[in-house]
Amino acid sequence: MATTETDPRTIDPNLGAQIVADAREHVLYSWSVQSAINPIPVAGAEGRHFWDYDGKRYLDFASQLVNVNIGHQHPKIIQAIKDQADKLCTIGPPMANESRSQLGRMLAEVTPGDLSVSFFTNGGTEANENAVKLARLVTGRHKIIARYRSYHGATHGAVTLTGDPRRWAVEPGMAGVVRAFDPYTYRCPAGHPDPCPVCSGAPHLEEILAYEGAHTVAAIILETVTGTNGIIVPPDGYLQSVREVCDRHGILLILDEVMAGFGRTGKWFACEHWDVVPDILCVAKGINSGYVPLGAMIARGEIIDQVRDRFFPGGLTYAGHPLACASAVASIEAFREEGVVENAAAMGDYFREALGRLQERHPSIGEVRGLGCFWGIELVRDRETKEMLVPFNASGEAAAPVSRVAKAALERGLYLMTHWNVVMVVPPLTITREEAEEGIAILDDVLAIADEYYQE
Repeated sequence: MATTETDPRTIDPNLGAQIVADAREHVLYSWSVQSAINPIPVAGAEGRHFWDYDGKRYLDFASQLVNVNIGHQHPKIIQAIKDQADKLCTIGPPMANESRSQLGRMLAEVTPGDLSVSFFTNGGTEANENAVKLARLVTGRHKIIARYRSYHGATHGAVTLTGDPRRWAVEPGMAGVVRAFDPYTYRCPAGHPDPCPVCSGAPHLEEILAYEGAHTVAAIILETVTGTNGIIVPPDGYLQSVREVCDRHGILLILDEVMAGFGRTGKWFACEHWDVVPDILCVAKGINSGYVPLGAMIARGEIIDQVRDRFFPGGLTYAGHPLACASAVASIEAFREEGVVENAAAMGDYFREALGRLQERHPSIGEVRGLGCFWGIELVRDRETKEMLVPFNASGEAAAPVSRVAKAALERGLYLMTHWNVVMVVPPLTITREEAEEGIAILDDVLAIADEYYQE
């Protein structure tokens, strides 16, 4: 399905310019200074590439927002959407329809352990919001422990759960959220040497519970592998220790795998790397690669059994939309038929070696970390002190070093996602070795810009 040429029918520079002008005048962009917006007018996409109206092609090393796991314009998914539209475009959540029921069954098959009942949403944010509702309903408790280096969504409750500075603008936000540190072994947030009570999980959480009262805590929510805030892979034993703390105190474990799920780490779900099953798993993005908006909160059967005879205070007009569910069914089928998860795991071995070689050549690379097609390159000014190339929450001129890297890559046809001092390598899981090598070669070239800031 991959192409090496841009569809000539989509080349129209004048139309591209008009699209950008209209967007700047009439569209409010997320997480942006509106006057600084200069979006790429995208004319088409296929496989691991997209192109603009001038005909310039870009290798998508960001999977857009780390969601196009299966790549652009997969024919099986497109056909499933068309077939469903011919049959039934929409029906309300109180009804039952084939694609929704089939997807619920398939999610029970591919998720680990006894996760078996899905509540469908329009995206990951709403999945997380409803997971908190369910946890509070089941436990009768109100507090939620969330970590600082996290992103759980932009709505009122989910952005309060979020640890990064994007929550500041809406604070005080939802009541009952308690913060914990992260297992960020490269730069421990508490300054501890190994063995670290924060990065090992249990001691830090037990201390928080002693202060907060374990009997008041409904759930702990965390990204299994932290996404936007650095691609932070927890050390072995961490997730197991969190699970044990939850079991000891009757606290539910919610894993947000909106970004890390559906093959991104080289397994169907990231928690499978550590043989941990959450009480509630939140997914979106890779569930259907964003072809139609969709998310899901998937709970263990015994959790749902506790509320089957109770009113559940959650609902969305477009929950389990037939077009979205049909696209997800087709996506899961394609994952199985084409070995998408297996390819992500194999490419993970390649990225580990290739990015390691980049680290040897570029002094500005402080650490490389990741799994599957989910990698972060942390850039520093000094490896000894670990001074960040771009400070925490930097913007404007302070963020220029990494912005220059991303801009130079874009000029060479490589689309990257960056966050402060971390460059993310998160291509579609269908990426080929040749395409990966192309992207790594461009990265090798543009990282010379970061090296300019390195302090010998």
